[in-house]
Amino acid sequence: MTRQRTVLITLGVMMSMFMASMESTVIATAMPGIVRDLGDIESFSWVFAIYMLTSTTAGPVFGRLSDLFGRRPVYMVAIVLFSLGSLWCGLAKTMPELIVARALQGLGAGGLLPLAFIIVGDIFTLDQRAKVQGLFAGVWGISSVIGPLLGGFLVDYISWHWVFWINLPPAAIAAALVWSAWRDPARTDGKRPPIDYAGVVLLSAGVVLLLLGLDAPTSLSGMAMLGAAVALLILLVAVELRAPAPILPVHLLRDRMFAVACAHGILAGGVLFGSMNYVPLFGQGVLGVSATEAGAALTPMMLGWVFTSIVGGRLLLRFSYRSIVIGGMIIFALGTFLMSRFNSDTSHFELALALGLMGIGMGASIPSFLIAVQSTVARNALGAATASLQFSRTIGGTIGVAALGTLLTNRLTAELAARGLQPDAIPVDALIGESSTAATLAGEPRLALAAALAAVFTTPLIFALAALAVTFLAPVRSPDDLRRQRARNDEMGATTDSVPQPASQALPGQRA
Repeated sequence: MTRQRTVLITLGVMMSMFMASMESTVIATAMPGIVRDLGDIESFSWVFAIYMLTSTTAGPVFGRLSDLFGRRPVYMVAIVLFSLGSLWCGLAKTMPELIVARALQGLGAGGLLPLAFIIVGDIFTLDQRAKVQGLFAGVWGISSVIGPLLGGFLVDYISWHWVFWINLPPAAIAAALVWSAWRDPARTDGKRPPIDYAGVVLLSAGVVLLLLGLDAPTSLSGMAMLGAAVALLILLVAVELRAPAPILPVHLLRDRMFAVACAHGILAGGVLFGSMNYVPLFGQGVLGVSATEAGAALTPMMLGWVFTSIVGGRLLLRFSYRSIVIGGMIIFALGTFLMSRFNSDTSHFELALALGLMGIGMGASIPSFLIAVQSTVARNALGAATASLQFSRTIGGTIGVAALGTLLTNRLTAELAARGLQPDAIPVDALIGESSTAATLAGEPRLALAAALAAVFTTPLIFALAALAVTFLAPVRSPDDLRRQRARNDEMGATTDSVPQPASQALPGQRA
């Protein structure tokens, strides 16, 4: 592939990844304005969760379809779905309509996010990917964190509708770049395995039931849905082990590196997305800042993420990915600990320090795990493996957003009741402090919201510590080990999926 084509493809997929990941967080600072316009605050968390739900379930599907039908046509389907969903979100007149439109938007994002990393894995060598993936992870971090800032600016100075419509011009440019520059290689085996329809259905149904169950986990219906979700996901594993081209490459979990990377993704993703969606609400509702200022509070996380992603990618060429991941997760856990201490007296410096440390931790761990996994799987399983790793983070984020949303609702109701206030009688603007109603209520709604959010920010610390513990189980492999493993996989060709080399068979000369 020529250098010009490589540059065009890289620009295109970076733009699409920026948009898709930004949409998971840009809604955070826009939601108070959307709720004031459309009403139905009870559906607050669903606008976040439905996007993450559909993008989560779609990710592995798009990843495997790209292995079967090529990257370019599958990428085009994803970006069209994302664009149509963005257009519809901006046109929504009711909260249920917005939620449905967000579901469509999430379907497209579920293809764009993993395909960006898959395409990078296709066109770059290990040494190149160690540098480029760090840049891509930085873009992913920037877009995830800059989303609330951009959302706040658009709400304050234009309209919340443009939170969605702003995606349309760059989506068109990205589609044109990738369509014109990408060329899928011809298949060498002359045939395609059948599509794993059973896996698609079981995965989608299991995740939907899981999310619905988490919305009311203590009710009879909630427990029934959680039980059904567990049963379907167990059945999914059995089906995927027998499928010729599984949507989720369950067989890869036999490799310790892939298994640890997925476990880390679930736990860290739950902490990151679960808590990050409520930081702007904390800024507006507790600290009393504007939507733009609330979004800007996440800037330290963005800067830490970007800087460490770029530096960490280069360090990966000299040190074990395991050392970089463990160091990053220690910093991430420290940031989460500081976040657990947020209250109505929290200063802007304390807020920035906690989020900055969390960004540094993610910037070190996510690219390192991704590059290590892509270097150990067979090339024909690259799409499914990369999408599954992305799936682990988004399913963790989906669970985190839903669980913390339920916790926030329950704690807020209890805190308001303890202050002699009826939750249904409290206007939205009283909770976010944007009218005289808040002063009329003597600040009680804000105190109740602060107490509820304190519980929301304390819970992720448990999962951050679990994510740190999991990283110590990762196998030790040096950069030279990863280079040799990738070279062997490339030489084996792309006729059948293969399981990465077990850690017990790692090559000599490893470094911690």
